[in-house]
Amino acid sequence: MTRTPMWSCDFDDCDKPSVRKYGECILCDRHLCAKHLRAEYHKCPEWEDEKLYDPAAREAERREITALLRKINISALLSRASVLRNGVSCSTRRPLQYDRSQRSSVMGGMNYHIEIRFEDGVSWLARIRRVNATSPPSDLRAHIMRSEVSTLLFLGKTKVPAPEVFDYYLDEGNPVGVGYILMEKMGGQSLRWSITSADQRRKVMDQLADIYSELQTFSFDSVGSLDQPGTEHVGSFARESLTDYRESRMLPLGPFTSSREYHIASIQLTLDLIMRGECFTPQAIDAYLIHRYLLDLLLDNTFCPNRDDGKFYLRHADNKGDHLLVDEEYNITGVVDWEWAHTDTKSGAFNSPIMLLPVGDFYDGKNDLGEDELVFAQLLEEKGQEELAQIVREGRVLHRFEFCCGYDLADWEGFLGLFQGLRSVLKVDGDLDWEAWREKALIKYRDDDGLKELAIRHK
Repeated sequence: MTRTPMWSCDFDDCDKPSVRKYGECILCDRHLCAKHLRAEYHKCPEWEDEKLYDPAAREAERREITALLRKINISALLSRASVLRNGVSCSTRRPLQYDRSQRSSVMGGMNYHIEIRFEDGVSWLARIRRVNATSPPSDLRAHIMRSEVSTLLFLGKTKVPAPEVFDYYLDEGNPVGVGYILMEKMGGQSLRWSITSADQRRKVMDQLADIYSELQTFSFDSVGSLDQPGTEHVGSFARESLTDYRESRMLPLGPFTSSREYHIASIQLTLDLIMRGECFTPQAIDAYLIHRYLLDLLLDNTFCPNRDDGKFYLRHADNKGDHLLVDEEYNITGVVDWEWAHTDTKSGAFNSPIMLLPVGDFYDGKNDLGEDELVFAQLLEEKGQEELAQIVREGRVLHRFEFCCGYDLADWEGFLGLFQGLRSVLKVDGDLDWEAWREKALIKYRDDDGLKELAIRHK
């Protein structure tokens, strides 16, 4: 679900996509890739085995993090934290050095974390944006960080258990030497949905239904990202995959007054990038046909979620499970990783989180809801949220559409099932396999100027 923009990897032999829409497979750097993240694969306790990583990638990561840590003035960071707590002294949990054995506890795909411990037992996190070959330019990094701060400050007004923000700086022009967010360190461990029992899942989903109920009480007037800390202002999207650059000028999409307007603009950006040779270069014609088709679904109103009330609601953009922190009893202690969060229609904001999808069936093109989704809908209904329950029950078409938009075609096996499933659920060419559909699309769009140009270019 990715595209490679101008700031992509600069290694000649690297074909990894650099823009992430939701998250990534830890093994191949693709979100929910069909090969690695099928349900049966999750059951393997060694799925994060270091031997599965390319040694060159590990060395690149070591160099990146070492360079980042050298920039951090840890004394200034600790001094700032102490001042914010009226002089309570503090220290870091471990020395600032790259240690791969501690990778999962301090680092994600986008951010590095430093734990700050105060002498009275309170712990904070310093969240620092990573800078590597796949990072966007500094102005976009700042836009994303500003939006995350705005989102967390807004959530502080709700009952959603999200980290409290104590301080932030968007760029490197400060005594710490890097942009950072100082936030509350929430208790618990990241949820590993695939190894939970049925009872544990039900308990988590019951709490998640309460979070949905809380978030639907707060509405916004447009689709986009919160972008002014301390306010509820919705501005342009703070996300790599929804940002263009022209003559080094950042051009983020949005805000929009409708979901349809947002999806059209997003797909049109993808088509523009294909034509400029900035994404999908190995399969430009296939990618163009796919996204031209997705655009037609919107223009013809074939794809049209029908449970929208004209308002917009906050949506977590990376809800694959590890965004939830739980204690040993599977009580949700926190909802984290709110970068890329945005407002969306009711159908989009309250569809079932992707962690509930029956991954194997989903990639095989089957459109029946999974057991977890059905239980989640039931729990919502039991809490008096009949409309949200129905959104979950009707949510497969939206899942399919969003996965197909910008999907990384290097995971071709995964895409074929997703695309077949979309056409099947919409009852539009659902009986055609890829080759038959492609031939039909080539005829349908033969007069399209973009397709004609690509055909000449790729002869």
